Amino acid sequence: MMSSYVNCGIAEAKNLADYKGVFILGEQRDGKIQAVTFELLTWGRGIADELGCELACVILGDEIENLQEIIARGADKVFFIQDSIFKNFLPQPYSNAITKLVNEEKPEIIIAGATTTGRTVMPLVAAKTNTGLTADCTELTIDHDTKLLLQTRPAIGGNIMATIKTPDTRPQMATVRPRSAKQAPVEPTRLGEIVVKKYTGSTLMTVEKFLEYMVDTTQAVSIEEADVIVAGGKGMKNAAGFKLVEELAAVMGAAVGATRDAVELGWSTYPHQIGLSGKTVSPKLMIAMGIAGKIQFLAGMQTADVIVAINKDPEAQIFKVADFGIVGDVFEVVPMLIETVKKMKTIA
Repeated sequence: MMSSYVNCGIAEAKNLADYKGVFILGEQRDGKIQAVTFELLTWGRGIADELGCELACVILGDEIENLQEIIARGADKVFFIQDSIFKNFLPQPYSNAITKLVNEEKPEIIIAGATTTGRTVMPLVAAKTNTGLTADCTELTIDHDTKLLLQTRPAIGGNIMATIKTPDTRPQMATVRPRSAKQAPVEPTRLGEIVVKKYTGSTLMTVEKFLEYMVDTTQAVSIEEADVIVAGGKGMKNAAGFKLVEELAAVMGAAVGATRDAVELGWSTYPHQIGLSGKTVSPKLMIAMGIAGKIQFLAGMQTADVIVAINKDPEAQIFKVADFGIVGDVFEVVPMLIETVKKMKTIA
């Protein structure tokens, strides 16, 4: 794996010393704080502690339940930008309001999730504030010498890991993939401040209109939310072979995952794809069948609690990240595993 450094920034006369603190962009849906917010608090808390500065969460909405939980999970301050127009995500008023707050508070770093919201609004905020943005990061650290944010993401199809800096402009902005960090734990005794911000006029103007959420009906269990995932790759040989993945998942009550190769060959569909070009998952248990372990796939599942790999190649990369490995033919091992699980369920 190669590494490279890239400078990301736009020349502009800014007094960089004026920018202090770390912002994360929280998310809510129907007034409920989304899990990605708590994952971002893990990233943000670590970076803020390294820099010795304040961590603030920016969240937009109308009525939001339990904002105090954001404090309990690591934020020093919550900026709640409140208006009925923020009940559902709309790019223009969201980006206008966030930009206004950034110009007022001047954070040094802003981190958002690489979600539909983050991927849409962060480029708009970056353009409005004339700064750089690194998307889909897998790692964020602080350079000990310069104190710059090191934003690492796969590039050139995952063949290199590019580490990007924003030395000349502020804020330093990045999105990170959901499930790339564990949710920050609750510390009930933590204290912090909740600041309600209300904007009016042109900040709230938009021609956009929220219509509806389109629910994914192609999978009974979303791989992003599943506790157990059974995933298959090119080693399943064909569509008939991939049925073993689905059968094991069915008897275990698990979600079905797939590599990019398996999806492109038509054995599974895109909502099941795990990796850089698919979903990032963090299940309690991941069973990887016939998967070599390319970096593109590993980047999407490396935070799984327990990884079990089944592959006939003892040198397969997947074994280097697996907690348990079975060296054997999936077409011999998996049918025995399926029967064992069925018997255990019968006994139970």
